[in-house]
Amino acid sequence: MARMTGSWLSGPSAALPKGQTEAQAYRGELLGLPADGPGSLAALGRRVLALAVDWFTAAGVVMLLIGEAPLENPRIGTYTLMLWFLVGVACVSLFSFTPGQYMLGLQVARVDAPAKVGFLRALGRQALMVFIVPAVITDVDGRGMHDRATGTALVRMR
Repeated sequence: MARMTGSWLSGPSAALPKGQTEAQAYRGELLGLPADGPGSLAALGRRVLALAVDWFTAAGVVMLLIGEAPLENPRIGTYTLMLWFLVGVACVSLFSFTPGQYMLGLQVARVDAPAKVGFLRALGRQALMVFIVPAVITDVDGRGMHDRATGTALVRMR
C-alpha cells in the first residue's frame, strides 16, 4: 500500500525519471535544451497566446468564408476546429510552427533527433490537442502530454 500511495504523496520528485533523485537546474535540462534563448523551452504564457492567435485566426477565416450572419451558423465552432486542425497539421509538418507560434517566436522541435517534426508526429500532436486535457497536464519540464507522446517540445526560435 505504501508504494501505491507513495507515487502521489512523494511530491514533485515523483515526476523525475527513474534513478534520478535531484530536480533539474532548469526546465529542459534533461532533454539537453539550453536554459534560455533560442532552443529553450517556451514559457506557458507564450504557448497559450500562440494557441489563442491560431484559434482566433481560424475563427476569423471561417467567418469570412461563411459570409452573411456567421455567428448565427450553428456549425461555426465545428468549422473553426476543422480549419485550426488542418492548419496546425500542415504548418507544423512543413515548417515546424503554426502562424501563431511564428508570431511569438516559437517552433515545434523533436527532442530525440535534430530532424523535422514530420507529418505523423504533427498529426498525432494536433489530434491530442483537440482534447485540450493533454496540453494542460505537464511533466517536470513543462511539456504537455501531447508533446511528450509525440517526442516533441515547443521551443523558442529567437
